[in-house]
Amino acid sequence: MNDSVNHPKHYTEHPSGVECIQITEHMNFCLGNAVKYVWRADLKGRDIEDLKKAVWYINREIERRQDEDRRNNNEAGVNTALSGADHAPSGATNRKFKYLYKP
Repeated sequence: MNDSVNHPKHYTEHPSGVECIQITEHMNFCLGNAVKYVWRADLKGRDIEDLKKAVWYINREIERRQDEDRRNNNEAGVNTALSGADHAPSGATNRKFKYLYKP
């Protein structure tokens, strides 16, 4: 029986027999969501859309970590600059898939 609320089919049909949440609950929000979208990409019939969503969450996590590194470096009095101009400020809208996916 498919329990679409507690155990959706697209999270429980993985060939490993493991349910997606058993893995993602040990990750932060962005990484967990990226794994979730990769996990179900072939199970819901929207594979390209789900993979693009996974990339979006990975890019967001990269930006979060870059911002954190920059803050830590500034707090330590280290003047660092990111190489290249491809970094958008945290919270930017209409993000492009600039790290992994180029449409």
